[in-house]
Amino acid sequence: MLTKLLSSSIGRLRILGFMEGTSLLILLFIAVPLKYGFGIPQGSLIVGPIHGILFLLFVAYTIYLAALNGWKIGTTLMLLIACILPFGTFYADKKILGKLTVHETK
Repeated sequence: MLTKLLSSSIGRLRILGFMEGTSLLILLFIAVPLKYGFGIPQGSLIVGPIHGILFLLFVAYTIYLAALNGWKIGTTLMLLIACILPFGTFYADKKILGKLTVHETK
């Protein structure tokens, strides 16, 4: 299954969305409570930058694929909004990304 996802640009965006969404949940529900509730900042120091990089990659790749494939502005905005909401990328994967088609450029 992973090989199939990696072989297409939409599959790579789906993987990136999963990674970005997971890092956001770890940051919000584990790292931040540890930092502010228990005075343990190490989780935020590690997960924060990782999430930031994944977020920027997701945004950039979404815009790139939208331009390349002529996606409607509404679809693109929904994907970009989804990546800032907890569980948003998982919802977007199910409702949007799983149904999109792309023009492959290898």
